[in-house]
Amino acid sequence: MERTAIVGIGQTKHDTAREDLSIAGLVREAATRALDDANMGWSDIDAVVVGKAPDMFEGVMMPELYLADALGAVGKPLLRVHTAGSVGGSTAVVAAHHVASGLYERVLTVAFEKQSESNAMWALAPKIPFQPTLVAGAGGYFAPHIREYIRRAKAPDHIGIEVAVKDRVNGMRNPYAHLRIPDISFEKVAESPMLWDPIRFLECCPSSDGACAMVLTSERYAATGKNPAAWVRGTAVRSEPLGMAGRDEVNPRAGRDCAADVYAQAGITDPRGQIDLAEVYVPFSWFEPMWLENLGFADEGTGWQLTDKGVTALDGDLPINPSGGVLSSNPIGASGMLRFAEAAMQVRGQAGEHQVDGARLALGHAYGGGSQFFAMWMVSSERP
Repeated sequence: MERTAIVGIGQTKHDTAREDLSIAGLVREAATRALDDANMGWSDIDAVVVGKAPDMFEGVMMPELYLADALGAVGKPLLRVHTAGSVGGSTAVVAAHHVASGLYERVLTVAFEKQSESNAMWALAPKIPFQPTLVAGAGGYFAPHIREYIRRAKAPDHIGIEVAVKDRVNGMRNPYAHLRIPDISFEKVAESPMLWDPIRFLECCPSSDGACAMVLTSERYAATGKNPAAWVRGTAVRSEPLGMAGRDEVNPRAGRDCAADVYAQAGITDPRGQIDLAEVYVPFSWFEPMWLENLGFADEGTGWQLTDKGVTALDGDLPINPSGGVLSSNPIGASGMLRFAEAAMQVRGQAGEHQVDGARLALGHAYGGGSQFFAMWMVSSERP
């Protein structure tokens, strides 16, 4: 198996509506920045891997076909990946496998979403008989899972507020972040409208336009970029049936198995002690403590205590989402890849004002659907 390096990373400025760009322009902006970071041109790329959320989110079927031209992929292998909200992560994993398998040496991977040209809330709330109702979008679906977590863990109400404040403060340090709220405070989040009990307005992710791209290479091209390469230490994806009998929506087995796999590949035996930081897919604030437990950073029922003690803060022992995370920018199809890219940026030392000092080993995490699709990778500053 070939060693895989990340030598180029690019992302757009995320916003409510990027009216200055079409979908093709959006992906090209991210891809151009990744190629520039990699010191490469379009002709240097051997293959392209594209990812986005369901086509019904934008009403554009199979957009990868017309995006081939914008991505310099005409005449080259182009593959589209689709695993709901986790797709950005799954897409990066497929791109990494393209290199690790020895099939291609220089792969461009891109993920995107242009929510301003769609209505994801409508798309996520189809009515019977087409499929069981999801009850007013993603928040309506996930709120009962959060209430069950609070009941099991006996977590106090302020934990979700603390996560929201932390990630929005971190987002102020990220020049690409969509939401920037200078006067964010505990009181401001606590007093924001309750949308789906216990999820308040400011505990929710935004709807964003945006894209993210990376250039992955074999070891032969690892030194071509403007910054030191990040190295892929492990990749994993898992899924489980949404309606599986006995399924635990609070602590899904697929997530635990995915983490165990990627840790084993990277030689991680103590996630809390060995991993320097994690970019975790947190679309609603309460998912931080839930995923801390699912990822093995905390024992079951104790994840909220790490948040409450400041462990997950930018200057804490285990920074979670130093970029501001999904709570600060949520172009759905790209949100997972942003987690992967931000983890790589940290170990390359190119995260700017939200850089974690001494970051050498980082986890990128994505989930999607009804917490049934998971994708993760572990990246390091040191060659494996």
